[in-house]
Amino acid sequence: MKILFLCKKFPYPLKDGESIAVSNLCKELKAKGCDLTLLSMNTRKHYSDTSALPADYNYFSEIHTVDIDNSIKPWKALISLFAGDSYHVSRFRSEAFNTKLINLLQRETFDIIQLETLYLAPYVETIRLYSKAKVVMRAHNVEHEIWERITQNTGSNLRKLYLSYLTRKLRQYELDQFTAYDYLITLTDRDRKQFVDKGYHNGVSAAPIGFDMNCYPYQKPKFGPSLSIGFIGSLDWMPNVEGLNWFLENCWSEIHERWPKITLHIAGRNTPTSLLQLKLPGVVIHGEVPDAAEFINRHGVMIVPLFSGSGMRVKIVEGMMMGKVIISTSVGKEGIEVTDRQHILLAEDREQFIKAIKYCVEYPDSAMAIGLNAQKNAEDQFDSTNAAQKILDIYRSLMTYDRHTMKNSPEPTLTP
Repeated sequence: MKILFLCKKFPYPLKDGESIAVSNLCKELKAKGCDLTLLSMNTRKHYSDTSALPADYNYFSEIHTVDIDNSIKPWKALISLFAGDSYHVSRFRSEAFNTKLINLLQRETFDIIQLETLYLAPYVETIRLYSKAKVVMRAHNVEHEIWERITQNTGSNLRKLYLSYLTRKLRQYELDQFTAYDYLITLTDRDRKQFVDKGYHNGVSAAPIGFDMNCYPYQKPKFGPSLSIGFIGSLDWMPNVEGLNWFLENCWSEIHERWPKITLHIAGRNTPTSLLQLKLPGVVIHGEVPDAAEFINRHGVMIVPLFSGSGMRVKIVEGMMMGKVIISTSVGKEGIEVTDRQHILLAEDREQFIKAIKYCVEYPDSAMAIGLNAQKNAEDQFDSTNAAQKILDIYRSLMTYDRHTMKNSPEPTLTP
């Protein structure tokens, strides 16, 4: 089976959930005998030197990239107020990328073309003109839901008005694309239900991100009054910054006052200058770290104070696989099947976050048990081989399914 992956950013290095999701899937599909080609935007914000890929990053028969500057420009954002298009999406429209796609489709024949996220949807029209391949959208999030939540959590009335306008456009675009795909794959069953509830009627299944358990060694965590807490996430993603700032402003001073030996370690890609210059007692700002798994493993507790966002938090799963205690909001743990006080500690406000920290300080054996339960839970839910097999089964079903005529080709009956 020949598969073309379209990505809005190059899926290496493996420092964010999207890159991990793409790379882990492609690694497993190649092992199962698929012939994979990658066409990826290489954006200024997440630029990757593709000439320096490690030898074992060999999942693709061909790799093609197109350099794109899709950074947010105030004057374009202003113009978008009077345009019919979504500014969120229009930033990923590229004539050079479209031309590269046409050239590739004229030269090669593919069975499946997979779009990684909504922001590749503008190229479906080109695919239909130049290819008979089945078009699969893998939705990493319900994109407009992220921005609805960001808008809701915005204090400034003027900013809220502007974000609300952009979000309505994004929502309309996302819903308008429902008829464009032959199949929709979500990362979580919650998102699958969200799309169906919003009117999606074509084939759809949930298939989780797969993880190679061997990449996440267990290191026994330490709990008690000298607890080490970790936060890691892309710090150019608004929900992460929003949640981290909330935690620092609302929780940290009391935590430090009650347990002065506790330390908070913050790491993330594209850490803003304001955080790098932050001076708070007990808080260490690491910036971007070379090995996220090694960073997570150094801290017994991981905090995920997320109030916006959608989809699934990859870093939570990574922390679970290494036996850490995750303290997260319900938004943060969406898409991950966990039980409070069994696999995770849930906290929705200042009081509950501090109470969860207190639990890890005063009940170290119980905290250790939660981490071990989380590790087993993650291994059961997110095995990379099983996750890739589910998607491969979807592909195979699509090869006998014609969504237009439906003659002698039943719709895939895969369940989430």
